[in-house]
Amino acid sequence: MKLATLKEGGRDGTLVVVSADGTRMVRAGHIAPTLQHALDDWAQIAPQLRTLETELELFRTVGEPIRFEALHSPLPRAYEWVDGSAYVNHVVLVRQARKAEPPATLLTDPLVYQGGSGVFLAPTEDIPLPHADWGLDFEAEICVVLGDTPQGTTAEQASNYIQLVLLCNDVTLRNLIPNELAKSFGFFQSKPATAFSPFALTPDEFGTAWKDGRLHLKLRTRLNGEVIGEVDSGPEMHFGFGELIEHICKTRSFTAGTILGSGTVSTRGSVDGSSCLSERRMLEIIANGEPQTRWMRPGDRVQIDMADSRGRNLFGTIDQRVVAV
Repeated sequence: MKLATLKEGGRDGTLVVVSADGTRMVRAGHIAPTLQHALDDWAQIAPQLRTLETELELFRTVGEPIRFEALHSPLPRAYEWVDGSAYVNHVVLVRQARKAEPPATLLTDPLVYQGGSGVFLAPTEDIPLPHADWGLDFEAEICVVLGDTPQGTTAEQASNYIQLVLLCNDVTLRNLIPNELAKSFGFFQSKPATAFSPFALTPDEFGTAWKDGRLHLKLRTRLNGEVIGEVDSGPEMHFGFGELIEHICKTRSFTAGTILGSGTVSTRGSVDGSSCLSERRMLEIIANGEPQTRWMRPGDRVQIDMADSRGRNLFGTIDQRVVAV
């Protein structure tokens, strides 16, 4: 099942069910006014949404065309946005970029931080940039949306609580990170509003590509029309979503609608490209002694999407331009 949210009906939008090919939608307000409402009572509401999905697929007269500019983030705001860093190669490269050592527990203990969840950018919304010297970067990631998840959930139990999967652009201001981390208190100013993909999908939509808490498909990132990364998201995800969920649930429970990110999708070597500029710059430093790639600036455009084995765009496209403010 594929779900989205229209920018209408209040700050949390209006829930819609989307056709498998991503071209049509039908409003689901009579079942659940918002996606958060559906997640709060998922066991009862999801079957009703699937019935609506069946009607949309069977009858061409049901629904209306998708207009991507009319879509908000599937969850325009969330109770929590927790981002991991499950790809070891990314951690190593970005730490090298800021001349920092990887943590000693890199392979045994996941890294996570808690981002701002009160305001998300829509999938086609501009990225505001007050100062070009802040070092604007994109980070292409995979995320899951959780149902009510109790403290003590294990990696083996975690799949029971993953309701939806989506993509994100975890926008980062790289040049603000060193001073923040020097305080030993984590990211804050360096992590502005995140953008999520137009569509959120239930895990069954991926068939065999969804296994072991990982999505085994290629995540594509384009900058100003150039593909700079087409990275297989499965094999090098060191901690799967099961392990990430176990980690965050060690000391607390999470409410329905919590979003959990994988961290920047990354593979060793440059054959698949990169899902962020920081990695690309670090690889250039290793090869040439200095980076050739600049940070994003006003006028730049980033696009993030993922296709299935038949080439179908599963999540729609995160398509954002940088604007000076």
